[in-house]
Amino acid sequence: MNKKYILLIALFFILVITSFFIHSKASALGVITGRVVDSITLKPISGAIIRVNDVITETDRDGIFKVKTSGQKVYVKAYGYLKTEEPIIAKPLLFSPFVSNSMLIKLTPFKPKALYLSFYGIGSQVLRNSAIKLIEETELNSLVIDVKGDKGMIPYPSSIALASEIGAQKIITVKDMKGLLKSLKDRGIYTIARIVVFKDNLLAQAKPELAIKSRDGTIWKDRENLSWVDASKKEVWDYNINIAEEAARLGFDEIQFDYVRFPDSKGIVFSIENTEENRVKAISGFLAEAKKRLIPYDVFVAADIFGYVSWNQNDTQIGQKLENLTNILDYFSPMLYPSGFQFGIPGYRIPVAHPHEIVYLSLKRSQERTKLEPIRFRPWIQAFRDYAFDRRYFTGKEIREQIDAAEKFGSHGWMLWNPRNQYSSEGLKKINS
Repeated sequence: MNKKYILLIALFFILVITSFFIHSKASALGVITGRVVDSITLKPISGAIIRVNDVITETDRDGIFKVKTSGQKVYVKAYGYLKTEEPIIAKPLLFSPFVSNSMLIKLTPFKPKALYLSFYGIGSQVLRNSAIKLIEETELNSLVIDVKGDKGMIPYPSSIALASEIGAQKIITVKDMKGLLKSLKDRGIYTIARIVVFKDNLLAQAKPELAIKSRDGTIWKDRENLSWVDASKKEVWDYNINIAEEAARLGFDEIQFDYVRFPDSKGIVFSIENTEENRVKAISGFLAEAKKRLIPYDVFVAADIFGYVSWNQNDTQIGQKLENLTNILDYFSPMLYPSGFQFGIPGYRIPVAHPHEIVYLSLKRSQERTKLEPIRFRPWIQAFRDYAFDRRYFTGKEIREQIDAAEKFGSHGWMLWNPRNQYSSEGLKKINS
């Protein structure tokens, strides 16, 4: 063979090998492109969030994305799907010294159907195993787990100094949360970290300067004799967001903020003037800051919304206003317990007698006000005995009516709330049924 041709062929392969070696460690020419599709239908997913290092973009209407940066992995999430991460593998182009970083990323559609486990519930082998068994036998597939409970306690050994300082580590119910989450993930269980934010008796008592006060200057207490912290205080924001970041690092799929509001009692004093504008600014500001700081962890961010917020045009005196949260939250989790609608809703004066209508109409009203797709909502539904009307039990019939309402609406799943963590299979579809 002619030496000239041998030299050209050798040069070609040197270029290919060199190019592959360089780009196997980083993106080719600093540009990563790809397409995101539904793993079942293979239809493109528009609006999927793409992250490579600190560069973030979204897919277009055809599911296409382009990122001008270098990186090792692409992190992808979209509403209604499980998040994923894909390694960036440079592929040599045939008959070319260059490489391609074009990727096809498939997202798995998923709707969480969850049970709630409290600070003590997640640490109880009996309650935890009962919940897992129910997940294995029914349509359930998710757990909402207290990461910071109603009394301010954190169930696992935390690295946050303030948690130990204020007594949030006095009782540890889960010695190895990371290991527990891995075992749940191995079972295919989606995990949601519930963080009770501004209802925090421990922080309020340990740091009175952060507490909500009565008019006489003393620390205010609610009907449960618990104190709250001021939602406008940045120190309070930082503490709770630090907990959220720690939960994300442990492996939770989603962060859900509860009691992300002001109390609605009269005669209380905040560090800011008690106006609707200030209340809304504080709550929206906290959630926006939390969302920003959680970006590197690729978790979904949700907040529990008081039931009447779906209906009231004002902030319901607590700082929650749907329209101000549409560009912040991934998922809205309205608490649509019929027992919580003590004044009823239009056309339904006794809510506990109409669980389907309460859930469906409240979700519809929320959608009409926000203009969001149904997939952005995932309601809490009542799985406990009525406390406001006639003390009726919520059996499988009432639970199923609420589930059917959420599914008719098209919500991103639903969550069962029982403060005692006592659940049964009543009202739930059995596997293979």
